[in-house]
Order: sequence, then C-alpha cells, then structure tokens
Amino acid sequence: MKSSARLTLGFDDLDSARAIAAAVAVDDDGYIRTTRRGRTLIAEAAADGPMSLLHTLDEYLACISVAERASKAARPPGRTRRRRA
Repeated sequence: MKSSARLTLGFDDLDSARAIAAAVAVDDDGYIRTTRRGRTLIAEAAADGPMSLLHTLDEYLACISVAERASKAARPPGRTRRRRA
C-alpha cells in the first residue's frame, strides 16, 4: 500500500527557513521533496507503506531539528529580527 504525507513547517524568519531548507534538501533522494515558500518549508514524502513513511518522516524531522539548532547557534548573540516597514 502506497503512503504519502505533506508537512508544512513555518519558521520565524526568512534566513532560518533558507538555511534549514538548504541543509535538509541535500538528503531528499527521492523519498521526500523539500520546497520553500518564504518562511515556510513544504515537505512531500512517499513510501511503499505506512511504517516506511513513518521512518522517512522521523528521519526528516530529526534533520530539521538539527538544522534549526545549528541555524540558531550560528547567529550572533545580539542579533534580533528585523521588522519590515
């Protein structure tokens, strides 16, 4: 039985979304496809069965978590978000 899922992940700022998308898109390899629209990442995954899909999503979300922590750690301590006029 084919299984599929679509995840929509929103981030606080565009720079974080860009960095995280670039980090996780390297591992897409046909199991999952990552696209970015502004501050939102969209991941579409497909697998042969629900347990395979669960494994794919678990791995993907772990990668997102690591990329998000790395992105926050790379920011200068005093930097705040800029507001657009």
